[in-house]
Amino acid sequence: MKTTQEIETLAAEIAGVARTSFRTLFENGERYYYCTPFTTGEGHAPSISAWSWEALEREAARQEDESETPGSTIAELIKWSYADSPYCCFRDEDFDHVKQLFMDRPSIAELAADEWNREFDSRLKAMELAMKMLDDEGMFAMNQPRDSVCVLVEVMPPDEINTQIALRLNRAESPAMQAWLAEAAE
Repeated sequence: MKTTQEIETLAAEIAGVARTSFRTLFENGERYYYCTPFTTGEGHAPSISAWSWEALEREAARQEDESETPGSTIAELIKWSYADSPYCCFRDEDFDHVKQLFMDRPSIAELAADEWNREFDSRLKAMELAMKMLDDEGMFAMNQPRDSVCVLVEVMPPDEINTQIALRLNRAESPAMQAWLAEAAE
């Protein structure tokens, strides 16, 4: 991406889909502590994931029934895992247009290192801006106080850029951010 306008346009598309997906998810009335779009180290189009306290309790109990590991230990292990959440890739089919927009971008695999880094950075900036837009609208305070939610943009496998983005999207002193920094930050 060459311009700020291109990043803002892509961010608006991501935010539009994520807004609908998160709003639909939040209709269940659960108390969320983690919301993220995530991507790969190749910069693929994002999917979203989220955890609520209620979902964590259900999933830990379900996994405890299938193993000899205590539910509390399981909860600690999966608490910040986008992939273990029952809400991983929530309404992923709604992101088809965003996926097409990402495929229409320059193919990261075919770019030289400097161009690759710029393109990857632009994609992450668009995702971060999308989450900031939703946050500014009050999206993440729908079922709980905003400071109770860690709003992220994550690269998988985990990368230190995740922490840098998290610190920009959340108040460092918020309880959710403090917990994430202590338990999951790269």
